[in-house]
Amino acid sequence: MDKSMPEKNRPTDLTEVAADQPQMDQREVLKSIAGVLASFFAAMLAATIVSIALPTIMDVLGGSQTDFNWVLSTTLLANAATTPIWGKMADLFDKKKLLQAGILVFVLGSLLAGLAWSIPVLLFARVIQGIGMGGLTAMGMAVIGTVIPPRERGRYSGYFGAVMAVSTAAGPLLGGFIVDSPLGWRWCFFFGIPISLLSMILIHRTLHLKHVKRPVHIDWVGAILLTTSVSILLIWVSYVGKDDYFGWNSWQTYTMVSTVILLALALLLVESRVPEPIIPLKIICTRTTSLAILASISIGVGMFGTGAFIGQYFQIAREATPTMAGLMTLPMIAGNYFGSVFSGQMITRFGRWKIYLLIGSILNIAGLGLLGTMHHDTEYWILACGMFLNGVGMGFMLQNLVLSVQNTVKVTDIGAASSSVAFFRSVGGSAGVAVLGALLSRNVADLISESLAAKGQLSAAPATEDSLNLSGMPDALRLVVEAAYGEATGIVFTVSAAVAVIAFVCIVLIKEVPLRKTV
Repeated sequence: MDKSMPEKNRPTDLTEVAADQPQMDQREVLKSIAGVLASFFAAMLAATIVSIALPTIMDVLGGSQTDFNWVLSTTLLANAATTPIWGKMADLFDKKKLLQAGILVFVLGSLLAGLAWSIPVLLFARVIQGIGMGGLTAMGMAVIGTVIPPRERGRYSGYFGAVMAVSTAAGPLLGGFIVDSPLGWRWCFFFGIPISLLSMILIHRTLHLKHVKRPVHIDWVGAILLTTSVSILLIWVSYVGKDDYFGWNSWQTYTMVSTVILLALALLLVESRVPEPIIPLKIICTRTTSLAILASISIGVGMFGTGAFIGQYFQIAREATPTMAGLMTLPMIAGNYFGSVFSGQMITRFGRWKIYLLIGSILNIAGLGLLGTMHHDTEYWILACGMFLNGVGMGFMLQNLVLSVQNTVKVTDIGAASSSVAFFRSVGGSAGVAVLGALLSRNVADLISESLAAKGQLSAAPATEDSLNLSGMPDALRLVVEAAYGEATGIVFTVSAAVAVIAFVCIVLIKEVPLRKTV
């Protein structure tokens, strides 16, 4: 029990358990989380639809590779910065109402994104979407952690994994179909709105959680420090080293990095003193949680990087239509579905979870390494094998890392603990997309310059290095750009595979604790 709380405000174990739903059978639980699964499906669908539609969106709105990266990064950043805030509020307020609020924010962002007429407006809308997705992510984990004991949670985490896999599969296919249809790319954002509203109705009718009021202390200072530090870090990562912006050895770099360090130190000081910290240090500093967080950061780099750049590779380097690009990612989706469902069922049956994390981390490294061999003309079956291995590895790891943390904390801390893992995974994804996107852009520029120099056309390079407007290029120049994207994307996946080794090391060091059978 937390000694810093006054005795009269300190909940007893019985009160903590009473604050949550009593244990229910599988049918009752499925009914109660139906709306949660629907809202999670809408959020994941929005993310995966956009990954396939973005090359077309950039072409229509006149965006560059940097804009491409930021349309993805802004959502991940907003998701990352707000997930621990939502998670902390889940431990203080009614989870059901917070989940519904997250859905409304997500709907608002989706509506604005669909109406966007320029890149800046689209970026603003994606920030709002990300805030809503942070609520859906944190609340979904908190609800599962509230109503289901850890020993049974593997099965339901498998259901979340299955929803993730289905939405990931439906997203590229549906996104490609919508972009190629008379509806146009704007309906990639509008499509999730009715699903989200339907999920609100389901949540209102089926999800019934008991809530015990606790003393409320919102850590607003910590929230501001957290959001500001992560934002400055990702802005620096996105633009450093680019000729049009600033270099590594520049006053902008020194200013931004120093500011991030000072804000991080201030955040640690604040979080160690406030009664209800956004990032609970006493939780994230435990062995299991800290290792799970480091592993999640590593996984986030590969997960979001794969989703962001594989669809772009198929459309730019291999001239696939959006629909065909979605179909070509099916091996990754099938692997994710299998890994999520199979590991969830096995964990529930036998109560062992670490072995699946180990296998998943190895498969993830193998899959990313195989994708790292890609060129613009690599045979598809090689890419399919890499995507399948990567998908199975992700399916084995994503939900089960959260499960390992939930099993080690008090029920009243499940929201904060779960959202902390999700937060750092999203930070890893945000940084990964930014860094890998910058790496991709730089290598594409170098490869284009080398190719044009060999043909005596170097003067054409500056206009094409960061452009995604392929439809406006002459055929000869377009072929050069396509080949450059193919070669450069392989480098991105090689770097992702190296980062994935960190997750393997962390998982090896995690101590397996038997799953408890009570909430």
